[in-house]
Amino acid sequence: MGRGRAKAKQTKVARELKYHSPNTDLTALQRELAGSGKSDRNFDDDYKELVDDDDEDDADDDPGNWVPPTR
Repeated sequence: MGRGRAKAKQTKVARELKYHSPNTDLTALQRELAGSGKSDRNFDDDYKELVDDDDEDDADDDPGNWVPPTR
């Protein structure tokens, strides 16, 4: 019960979105798609947190020193 009013509202919103599109700034869209090279975000900062720059455990990474476990 009560689904009719909610469904009618969803239908109305969907119809508005389909037939009444907002004004689109085509110039801004063209700049974004062209990749002007400028970005508001710096993605390198997020990546630096994931990079392991420690040289301490590099000896463990050497595959030449690996010995298979014995049973």
